[in-house]
Amino acid sequence: MNRFSFYTFCILCWIANPVVWAQEHTVMSSNRLILGTYKERTASVASGDIDGDGDKDIIVANGRHWPGQNRIFINDGRGIFTVEHDLGSQRSTSYAAELADLDNDGDLDIAVVNDMAPNYVYFNDGNGMFSQGASFGESYAPSRNLTLADLDQDGYVDILITNRGRPNEICINNGEGLFTKSLNFGSEEDSTIDVEAADMDNDGDIDLVLANRDQQPNYVYLNNGEMGFTEKISFGTGTDNTRSVAVADVNNDGHLDIITANIDEANAIYLGSATDPYVHSVIFDTSPNKSFAVATADLNLDGLIDILIGNAGENNTIFLNKEKGKKWQHAPLTVESFRTYDIITSDLNNDGFQDIIEANSDEINRYYFNIKKE
Repeated sequence: MNRFSFYTFCILCWIANPVVWAQEHTVMSSNRLILGTYKERTASVASGDIDGDGDKDIIVANGRHWPGQNRIFINDGRGIFTVEHDLGSQRSTSYAAELADLDNDGDLDIAVVNDMAPNYVYFNDGNGMFSQGASFGESYAPSRNLTLADLDQDGYVDILITNRGRPNEICINNGEGLFTKSLNFGSEEDSTIDVEAADMDNDGDIDLVLANRDQQPNYVYLNNGEMGFTEKISFGTGTDNTRSVAVADVNNDGHLDIITANIDEANAIYLGSATDPYVHSVIFDTSPNKSFAVATADLNLDGLIDILIGNAGENNTIFLNKEKGKKWQHAPLTVESFRTYDIITSDLNNDGFQDIIEANSDEINRYYFNIKKE
C-alpha cells in the first residue's frame, strides 16, 4: 500500500459525513480536516504553494468588521496542516487575502484588503515567511473583496478592490510590488461585493465582471484595450442581490459564462455568446438560499465545469454538470449549516482531484477531500 493509499484509509477511519455526489466520487471530511480549532469571523480563503515545497498551502483572512488575525497554514504534503503562522503582527478587519507573485521574484506574495483600514502587501522570502510591504488603495474604504490579475498586460499582477457603496479601485503594479497608481472602475453607486477578471468578449484583453448587492444591476465592464472600462453589459434581473460571481465555460461552446450566487433568490448561469451575451440564462439552483460564495472546477475530470455554492444558514452544495450544462446533479457538501463566506477548490493531497475548502464565519474552517472510489 503506497503512502497516499494508506493515508486515505486513515481518513476513512476518521470520517464524519461522507457525501456521495457522483457514482465514482465521494467527498469526505473529518474532525482532522480542519484549519485549526478557531471559530473566527473568517471571510475568505486562498490556496497556493507558499513555501515552495510542491504542495498547496492555505491563507485564511479573518475579521470582516472586527480586527482579527490572518493565518497561514502549511501543508505537510498529505493534505494535513500541522504548521501555522500568523500573517503580520497587527490584527485587521480583513475581508480577503489572495496569493500571487507581486514582486516578480518567483514566489507567492499575499495581498490583504481590509474594511475601513489600510490594505497591505506581504512579501514572501521564498520559504513561506512574510514581511509587510507598502499599503495600496484608499486607506479607509468599505472594501469587501480583491482580485489579482494583470489588467494592463505588462507582465505584472495588478490588484482590483471592490468597495460597497464607494468607487472600486484598480491598483497598478510598478513591477516591484508597489501600487502607487490607481484608477476607478464601475460607478460610485455600485454596491460591489465581488469582481472577476477575464477576457469575456474574446478580444485579447481583460474585462471585469461585477457582482453588486442591494438590488442593483450586475455588469460586465469591457476593456477597450487601454484600461478603459466605459462600455458595459448588464446581466441578471436588474434587482438581484448578488454576493459572488464566477466565470467559466459551462457549456463548452468557447464563450465564458457567468455563474451567480444570490441572496434569497435562485442562482443562475448567464450564457456567453458572440451575438447576445448574457441574455439567455439557466437556473441551476432553485433554492432561495442566502448564497454567499460560488466556485467552479472540474471535480470529476470529465471535461465539464461543475459548481460549488457556499450558503449562510443552509447546506453548502455541489452541482455536477451533466450534458454540457443542460442538466445539473446536486448533492449537499455538508450536513451542517454554516455561514460560509468563501468556498474554493485546490488539490491539497496531490491526487489529481480538486478538493474543497470552506471559509466559515464564527465556525471552524473545514476542507473536504475529493476521493475517487476504487
